[in-house]
Amino acid sequence: MTKLRPLALKDAPALIETVFPAQKISFEAQRERKAGAGQTLTSLGSYWKGRKPLILVRAVLLGTILPRGEDSKRDLEIFEKLLAFDDHSLARRALANNGIKPNDVVRRVELSNLWDYFTFSGQTSLSAEDLISSVQGSVDLAERGISVRWRRDVNEIQKLAVIEKALGTYETYESKAILCKRPEEVDEAWLYEPIWRDVNSYYSEFGVRVTSFHELVEQFGILRYGHRPRVGDAFSGGGSIPFESARLGAEVAASDLNPIACMLTWGAINVIGAQPDEYEALRQVQRDVSESIETTIQEMGVEHDSKRNRAKAYLYCLETVCPETGWLIPMSWTWVISRTWNVVARLVPDREKKRFDIEIASGVSQEEMDAADVGTVRDGTLVYEIDGKTYRTPVKTLRGDRLNAHGASENSLRRWTKSDVAPAQADIYQERLFCIQWIKHETLDGRRETFFAAPTDEDLSVEKKITSLVCERLAEWQEKGLVPDMEIEVGGPPRYQGRDLIVARGWSYWHHLFNPRQILLFAIAKEKMMEAGHPALMLGLSSGLSWSSRLCSWDSSDRGREGPKNVFTNQALNTIYNYGCRSFASLEKFLFPDYSLSSIPLRKATIEAHPASEALEFCEYWITDPPYADAVMYHEITEFFIAWLRRNSPEEFRDWTWDSRRALAIRGSGDVFRRGMVDAYRAMAEHMPDNGMQCVMFTHQDTSVWSDMVGIFWAAGLQVVAAWYIATETTSELKKGGYVQGTVILMLRKRPAGERSGFKQRILPAVRTEVKRQIESMMHLNEEVKDKVGEPVFNDSDLQMAGYAAALKVLTAYTHIGGDDVTSFALRPRQRGEETVVDEIVQQAAEAANSLLVPEGLEAETWSRLTGIQRFYFRMMDMETTGASKLDNYQNFAKAFRVADYGKVMRNMAANSAGLKRVTEFISRDLTDSTEIGPTWLGRLIIGLQQLLAEVEPPVVVSQIQEDLPDFLEVRPLLINLLSFIERKAPEQKVRDAAEILGGRLKNLRAFSQ
Repeated sequence: MTKLRPLALKDAPALIETVFPAQKISFEAQRERKAGAGQTLTSLGSYWKGRKPLILVRAVLLGTILPRGEDSKRDLEIFEKLLAFDDHSLARRALANNGIKPNDVVRRVELSNLWDYFTFSGQTSLSAEDLISSVQGSVDLAERGISVRWRRDVNEIQKLAVIEKALGTYETYESKAILCKRPEEVDEAWLYEPIWRDVNSYYSEFGVRVTSFHELVEQFGILRYGHRPRVGDAFSGGGSIPFESARLGAEVAASDLNPIACMLTWGAINVIGAQPDEYEALRQVQRDVSESIETTIQEMGVEHDSKRNRAKAYLYCLETVCPETGWLIPMSWTWVISRTWNVVARLVPDREKKRFDIEIASGVSQEEMDAADVGTVRDGTLVYEIDGKTYRTPVKTLRGDRLNAHGASENSLRRWTKSDVAPAQADIYQERLFCIQWIKHETLDGRRETFFAAPTDEDLSVEKKITSLVCERLAEWQEKGLVPDMEIEVGGPPRYQGRDLIVARGWSYWHHLFNPRQILLFAIAKEKMMEAGHPALMLGLSSGLSWSSRLCSWDSSDRGREGPKNVFTNQALNTIYNYGCRSFASLEKFLFPDYSLSSIPLRKATIEAHPASEALEFCEYWITDPPYADAVMYHEITEFFIAWLRRNSPEEFRDWTWDSRRALAIRGSGDVFRRGMVDAYRAMAEHMPDNGMQCVMFTHQDTSVWSDMVGIFWAAGLQVVAAWYIATETTSELKKGGYVQGTVILMLRKRPAGERSGFKQRILPAVRTEVKRQIESMMHLNEEVKDKVGEPVFNDSDLQMAGYAAALKVLTAYTHIGGDDVTSFALRPRQRGEETVVDEIVQQAAEAANSLLVPEGLEAETWSRLTGIQRFYFRMMDMETTGASKLDNYQNFAKAFRVADYGKVMRNMAANSAGLKRVTEFISRDLTDSTEIGPTWLGRLIIGLQQLLAEVEPPVVVSQIQEDLPDFLEVRPLLINLLSFIERKAPEQKVRDAAEILGGRLKNLRAFSQ
C-alpha cells in the first residue's frame, strides 16, 4: 500500500486550472442566494449583503488543492462527486428533500414489478387478476386516480437506486437539482459516505486514504506543502471564505480593515461553527440575558397597556408646520398600515388647534385603502388638503435649503447636539407617535393575535416618561459606553454616506438615529450583555440595531408580515418620514438569534483587523473578494454599528481597532484604488510559497474592470493561470431591471523569477495560439462528457472566459511590455477612454475565442465576416435552441462582440427568461440605417423575410436586397448561408418557411433580375 509522501505534489498543476463545472456551480450558487434567511451565515447579520455563496468557495478550494490528472474526464467525475453534483449524490439529495414523488418515479421508470417498491391504499383488497395489480413498466397512475407510496419494507439503498433512475430521465442538471436539497442542507457524513472509495481509488498512487473533507484537505496539503494548508482572506467581509475553508478542514487567517467584518467572521467560525455543547451553552446565556431584559422591561411598565396587552411595534411620523397655512402637518409617503387587515391612518382636521388628529381604522374598503396609499409627502413635496383646497410646499423649502457665500449647501435645520434624543420644541421637524400594534394579552403564550390602535393619553404619558428618563440618563450611559457618543462623519463619493443624515434631519451623532424608546431598550440590552460576557452577544446586538432605528421603514405588506424593515434594505443610510419601532417582544428574535449550527471539527483561525497591505500570516492559498468599482461602502455604513460597539468590546475583539478607518479603505476606482490593490496583493504574494495559489473573485462588468484588475495582479508579481465565470445571483427588486450579477473567478500563481520582456507585436500571436489550444482542449472534453451524460461541461460563456484566461496567462508572464515595467504600467494614471495594451489583448483574446465558437450551421467564412451585432444575434439564436434564457449569457456576449446596445434586439431582458426579438417582432425604426443592425446583412434579410410574410412577391424582395447591397454578387453565398441558419434555428415555423423560400430564390438567381 502506497504511503502518503510529503511534497509529492509540490509542483503539480491544480485541477481548477483546467476543469471547473461552472454551469452547475452557477445554478447551485443561485439556489443558495435565493434561500434568503435559509443561508447558513445570514443569521449572523443580514445587513452584510456581499457574502459569496459557500458552494462557490467550496468548489474553488477543492479545485485548488486537488491535482490535475492525465484524464480530464475522470478528474471532472471525482470533482463532481466531491461537490455532490453526480447522479448518485443527486439521488441522495432528492431523497432527503422528498423532491421526486413516488407517482413521478412510477411514471418515469420502467420497473419489472413496481409493486415490489410501491403500494397504495386499498391494494390488498384487489384480486391478483386485477389490471392495476399486474401493471408493469412506467405508467401514469395519477390518471387512474391512484396515489402510490413507498412500501415500508423497501430500504434506503433500493429507494436510491430507483430515484437515481428516475432522475436520469430529466434532461438537464438544473431540472434534476431543483428537486433536491442543497448539498449543505443534507447530513454531510451520509451524503458523501459512498464517494470516498472512488476518491481513494483514484488518488491511490499518492497514498490518499480519506473518509472526510478534513482528512482530504489535510492529506493533499501534506502532498503539496508538507502540512495542512492555511487559507488567507485579507478582505474577509461577511466571513464566507474563511468559514467554508475552515469547514472543509483548512487552517484560516482572516483579516479586514473593518472591525464589524472581523466580528462577523469570528461569529461564522466560532458561533455557526461551534460544537453542539458550546452552542447550547450560548443558547443558555441568550435565554438568561433575554429573561433579564424582559424582567426589567416589565418592571418599568413601558411596553404594556392597562389591559395587559403587549406592544409589538410603534409607528412614528414627522410633523412640520406648513408656511402657507400655519397648520401642523403629519408627514408620510403612505397612510396604509396593514394590507392584511385593511388598516389605515385617517387624518382628521382639528381646525381649532390647526393640526390633524390621527385615527386608526381597520377593515376599511379597498377604495379607502387606495386613497390612504397616497401620503402627505409626494415626490419631495408636502401635499395636503383642507376644505377642498390642496396645498403644496417642497421639502427643500421647508428645510430652507440654500447655498452659502462659499457655494456650499446649507439649510435652516438645527444641528442636534450630543445631549439631544428628540426634536426641540422650535425645530422644523417634530416627531409623533401615531399608532401602536398591540398583541392581545390572552394570546401572548400561544398563537399571537395583534391589532392596531391610536395611542391613548396613557400611551403618550409613557412616551414622555421614557423621553424624560433617557434625557436624564443619557450622559451617564454614554460615559459607560452603553449608548454612542460618536459623531457622524460625512462620507465621500459616490454615496455620501452620513451626509443625508445631517442635511435631511440635522442629526450629528449616531445615537440620533434612534428614538428614546429604542435608546432605552438598547442601553438595557447592552448592559445585560456586557454583564453576561459572551462575545457572541455583540453579534445579536448588531442584528437588533439594524432592525429598530429611525431608519426602519414600515412594511405594510399583506400575509400578516407587517413590521419595521431592516435599516439596510438597500445598503445605504436613508432618512424617512415615518418609521417603525420594535418592542422587545418583537426585537428579541433579532437580539438573540437561533443560529444555523454547522460545526467545524478543527477551528484553527486567526482573525485580525488591519489593512490588506499589512498581511502578516503566511498562507498557502489566498482566496479574496476585494472591493472594486461601485462596491458597497461598508467602511462608512458600518459606523452605524461601530458607534455602539467600540466601547467595552469583549476580550476576543479588544485588539481590533474599533473605527472604520475610512482613510485606509480601498474603494472606488482609479489611480488610488489601483495603488491600494497592488500593495495588498503584493503583500499577499510575499506571504505565500512559490507553489501557492491565489483566487480573486470580482464582478464581471466590462473590459475596463478587467484591465484594472489584471494590471493590479500583474504589478503584484502574479500570473493568471485560469479564469471562470459564475452567474451568482440576480439583483433584488431594489436594483431595477433584470441585471444578472456574474462573478469572475481568476486563478493566479506567483510569476516565475527573472526578467522577461516582450512587445505587443510578438505577444499577440502567442495569445492567439494559447487561446486556440485552451478552447480546443475544452471542446474536446465537452464532446467526451456529452457523449456519456448528454450534457456538455462548458457552455460558450465558459469557453469565452477560458479565452480571456489563456491570453492573460501569456501576458502576465512578462515583466516588461514595450520597455515599460509592469508596475509602472499598472500604476500610471489613465486617460478617460484610453485603451491599454491589456484592453487590446483581452479584446484580441475574445475575438480569437469567438472565431473558434462558430454556431452550428454557419460556415467559418461567413462567421468571420459578420459584424459584432450580427455575431451576437446568431450566437444567441443558436443558444436559444438549447433552452438558454439567462440574461448573463446575453450580457457577456454583447460585451465580447462589442455591441453598443444589445437591448435593441431583445424582446425580453428578464434575468432568467431573456430572449431575442424574433424576426416578426422588429419594427421599421429598429431596422433603419441609423441603428446598429439596420444596415447589416442580417438587417436586410429581416426586412426581406418580413416582406415575404406580408405576401410581397419574392422577385420584388430579391430585387430590393440587390439594390440595398452594392456587393450583392460577392456576398450572395454568405446570405444563403445565413438564411439556411435562420431556416433551422428560427422558433417560428412561418419564419423558417420564409427563410427557405428566400434562400432558394438566392440560390437559383443567375443575374440581377429574375
